[in-house]
Amino acid sequence: MKRKIVPCLAAAVLFSMFAAAAQASVLRVVVVETSDMKAYVQEIEKGKALLQRIGSPAKIRVWRARFAGPDAGKVIVSVEWADMVTFANDDKKTAADGDYQAWLKGSTD
Repeated sequence: MKRKIVPCLAAAVLFSMFAAAAQASVLRVVVVETSDMKAYVQEIEKGKALLQRIGSPAKIRVWRARFAGPDAGKVIVSVEWADMVTFANDDKKTAADGDYQAWLKGSTD
């Protein structure tokens, strides 16, 4: 009986680990150095509006590094999706949107 319980328990643990990994969120992180934080945040807001327009579920967050040694003052931007499937679908949407691509390349005013 014990011989059957241990492999079943191990299989259950492995299955739960893989199930959790399949549900893991996707996070893209970019570190930026800017001399004008206010202007950069305004640009991020433009990007958020473009993402919202195309129905993107991405969550964008912005931080300024304070206790980061030589990297203090740099801006950290994260974009988060619920899972890899959501990220892949969103990536297709953003790649097909000319306005978003122009914003991403920095050629909008």
